Amino acid sequence: MKSLLNLWVNGRPREDAVAENALLVDYLRDALGLTGTKQGCDGGECGACTVLVDGEPRLACSTLAHSVAGRRVETIEGAGRDGTLSRLQRAFHEQLGAQCGFCTPGMIMAAEALLRRTPQPSRDEIRAALGGNLCRCTGYVKIIDSVEAAARCAEVSA
Repeated sequence: MKSLLNLWVNGRPREDAVAENALLVDYLRDALGLTGTKQGCDGGECGACTVLVDGEPRLACSTLAHSVAGRRVETIEGAGRDGTLSRLQRAFHEQLGAQCGFCTPGMIMAAEALLRRTPQPSRDEIRAALGGNLCRCTGYVKIIDSVEAAARCAEVSA
């Protein structure tokens, strides 16, 4: 059974008929074509599907789409503006924080939530914030370096 789902996705209002048992990851990927949100483990263990709901990280693979009705959902596609990479996207590129890239969207979204609440996090705070995001390609050093670089970038532009 489908019912109307009203929410904001990447700053734009949406109203779609969505199955009541649809997962947020499926709604974003299949209905909206926002394929940056990756479907990894399907069990809430890898973090590849991390999006922001009202500014807080949420695993889209274990969230019913209708549970975010009326809320603001942000995906990696909404991170940059007007064709310009966000500070985190740029830092991941420049600091080599992305290897295969599969985990990168979820990492960036989790890091974005951290930088919004803690603009100058310590390495331990970064590790804790990214603790639910797994990467099979790196030892996480470049990922943490990337988040630190993005924090410094915000410091310079402030």
